[in-house]
Amino acid sequence: MRSMTGWQNISRWRILAQWLVLVWCVLLGVQFALFVRYYENGGQGAYHARPPGVEGFLPIGALVSLKAWITSGYIDPVHPAALVLFVTFLALALLARKSFCSWICPVGTLEEGLWKLGRKLFKRNFRIWTWLDILLRFTKYVLLLFFAKLVLLDMPVAALHGFLNSPYWKIADVRMLHFFTDMSQTSLVVIFILALLSVAYQNFWCRYLCPYGALLGLFSFFSPLRIFRQTAPCTGCGRCSQVCPAQIPVAEKTVVRTVECTGCLTCVSNCPEPEALQISVWKRPLPAWGFALLVVLLFSGGVMLGKATGHWQTNLTPAGYRQLVPLADRLGF
Repeated sequence: MRSMTGWQNISRWRILAQWLVLVWCVLLGVQFALFVRYYENGGQGAYHARPPGVEGFLPIGALVSLKAWITSGYIDPVHPAALVLFVTFLALALLARKSFCSWICPVGTLEEGLWKLGRKLFKRNFRIWTWLDILLRFTKYVLLLFFAKLVLLDMPVAALHGFLNSPYWKIADVRMLHFFTDMSQTSLVVIFILALLSVAYQNFWCRYLCPYGALLGLFSFFSPLRIFRQTAPCTGCGRCSQVCPAQIPVAEKTVVRTVECTGCLTCVSNCPEPEALQISVWKRPLPAWGFALLVVLLFSGGVMLGKATGHWQTNLTPAGYRQLVPLADRLGF
């Protein structure tokens, strides 16, 4: 039996990374709310700088921006950080599986907290019937297909530029903020129901409904990183399958290729046998710290590259915010 201290520490580092990112997102939201309030109050009170990181919550607009960049070389100057973060997360999926979902995503962090709460309350998490589970998992791909068709197929180049230069897009981050600060009763009910379902069922939103996760999963399929199970040292205890948050039957596979794998390393950290289960690059084992370092470097590197190339801060002027912020809730597209 091996000492699992090293892998347990990596699991703790992953959880720490999740909650640090969640706290960072909350702080970004508070700072952005103070920035918006300054303009809602007509420039009265203390001014707070706008944090570009909030654009990470604009994935649909980022997809539009990505298509505009690919088809015409145009990089949106209004919300450039949205494109930078979107491309960074795609690169993460391509090189380090769906590590965004298990190491960075604040929604994933909350989901994990909810199903762990459910496990404490009920001593277990419930399982949906296999046939229904498979059917429901297609839902996130249907949602992804809807958005992909809307943006990638139905929007010509002129429409892309029209959207990216519209008042609606310029103030999309403010509208996103108002969704959270002035939530409708319907939204509250839906979120409450999803939270309850996430307490009972592991990662209900992520597993069945998140189109972002579906997209990253498709990219992760081409990642050189895989979980490999060596049959010789494996005792067949099944612990890896039991603890997998994505419900992957790891113990029945020699290589985990499924797009559901998030690279959380929970299976590896709980394996009691040395070298029985490892994350590897083309069958070459990668140290635990190496995978964590790869995730950190890809994420921070994408942000730093965006800043270094001048594609991070918005070009919308204070005069533009003074004009558009008071009209945010009346702007549509």
